[in-house]
Amino acid sequence: MLVEQEQESEQTDGVLGGRRTRSQVVSGASSVASGPRRSARLTSNSASASVSASSSVEPPERPKSRARRPQPYVHTASDEEVAAQGGIARRTNFEFMKAFANAGFEAVSWKHDRQRLAAEFAPLTQLAKDIPHDLHDRLNSLSLSARLAGDMQVLIFEAEIRANTADDEPYAPPIHIVNEVDDEPTPPLEFYYSNLMWHGEGVPKPDHDNLQGCDCIGPCDPSSKTCSCVKRQRKYWDGPGGGFIYDKKGKLRAHEYPIFECNMNCACSEDCPNRVVQHGRQHEIAICKTAKKGWGVFAGQKKIPANSFIGIYAGEYLTDSEGETRGTIYNKFGRTYLFDLDFWFLGSDKKVKYCIDAYHAGNNHSCDPNCVINACYINEANMDKPLLTIFTCREVEAYEELCFSYFGQPDDEVSEDHLPKKPDDAVYVTCQCGAPNCRGTMWK
Repeated sequence: MLVEQEQESEQTDGVLGGRRTRSQVVSGASSVASGPRRSARLTSNSASASVSASSSVEPPERPKSRARRPQPYVHTASDEEVAAQGGIARRTNFEFMKAFANAGFEAVSWKHDRQRLAAEFAPLTQLAKDIPHDLHDRLNSLSLSARLAGDMQVLIFEAEIRANTADDEPYAPPIHIVNEVDDEPTPPLEFYYSNLMWHGEGVPKPDHDNLQGCDCIGPCDPSSKTCSCVKRQRKYWDGPGGGFIYDKKGKLRAHEYPIFECNMNCACSEDCPNRVVQHGRQHEIAICKTAKKGWGVFAGQKKIPANSFIGIYAGEYLTDSEGETRGTIYNKFGRTYLFDLDFWFLGSDKKVKYCIDAYHAGNNHSCDPNCVINACYINEANMDKPLLTIFTCREVEAYEELCFSYFGQPDDEVSEDHLPKKPDDAVYVTCQCGAPNCRGTMWK
């Protein structure tokens, strides 16, 4: 009974009104890292102590090792018969491949057939109608007290984030949910954290047929004159020294330009310097509740350097007409994360075809942002469907909120005509970013 009471008291202390504080998250992580070992192990201190204690006793003589002569493998008649059936007995490499071809097998190599192999094993197209919701439905069916018991909703929420990003960023630091404001345990259960892009009705699948890859051996050389990826990047950005838009440390050299990373059709290695976004997030972040702006994304315990990749503004690809329909509805109840894909390099006179609805996962706005959204292309040849990648535009302090401007780039000039005169919809609330240069509104 005493043990049970102690366990109950520990569980009660771990949950405060159904929410976790930042200190609890940090202490919880450290306690796990320094927890008891699964089994007793010999450390350097204990090893030296045991040797000194038994130094007066001579160790027993170790038996002499006997070298065992390897037994030669004797090929029997049956072995020769089995090998002869395929015509591959004791042949050179060329004869070996020729024998397989004569037997009806197709010989393929990455050097000559990589485009066909890449297309065959290409990532599956994710459809918006298939966004999982079973777990959210189960949680919604429970009472609030049941979801708060043992911090269950928070633990499930964090575990789902790890599961959703395990394939595309397996080495990323874990994301924690922190609330030091009220008793809401997690963001709304409709929130679905993922790096995948979900295709809505009427949006074409990724164009892999026209995807071009380089023929580089090993990592790409940014100064190469023959690398097709370098050439493609230089069409839109030819900064100092040319080459890729990333530096040697994987930091972005310039914002507002499209990023063209090496893709699944490229022959270069995985450690190519032009593979940054596809390797996933490298910095710690947390999802925290704010006093005035709802839930937001914050830096972790360490500073994040300028021009670092933070994540993908993931959501649904929508047609422009579907985006207008949803935008009208979202504006009424003050929540909208629609992002028009109308970047300058697509042409100012070109009609917007698609937008991204990140209603299920979005960042907060700031009139003095520390992040910028840049278009990125990896396994997509359709220029109208870029990935929206988030990079820091300055050094971000520990525990600082990660924000970008809903107006666009920080240096965009906004005339008074673009500011809403009489905001009627709920979305046109007063900006709460608190920046010295705050415009008072979040939308053009």
